[in-house]
Amino acid sequence: MLQPNDLPLLCLPIDLSDEAAAKLVEFLREFTEALERHYCAQLLRYYHADDTNQRDPAPNSAPDPEPPF
Repeated sequence: MLQPNDLPLLCLPIDLSDEAAAKLVEFLREFTEALERHYCAQLLRYYHADDTNQRDPAPNSAPDPEPPF
């Protein structure tokens, strides 16, 4: 028996005309741009924190004993 979490979050139409498919993609692009504008500050904080975490080694990590070459 299907559970609520078994169902897809998004159901895409199967038979779209070329024009309808192009309009759907354009809508999704505009929607994404609106989300990025609305959440800009939060996205910048998130990606900046993620970049910082990847660049800074852990304080207890030892350097590699030998270079790979």
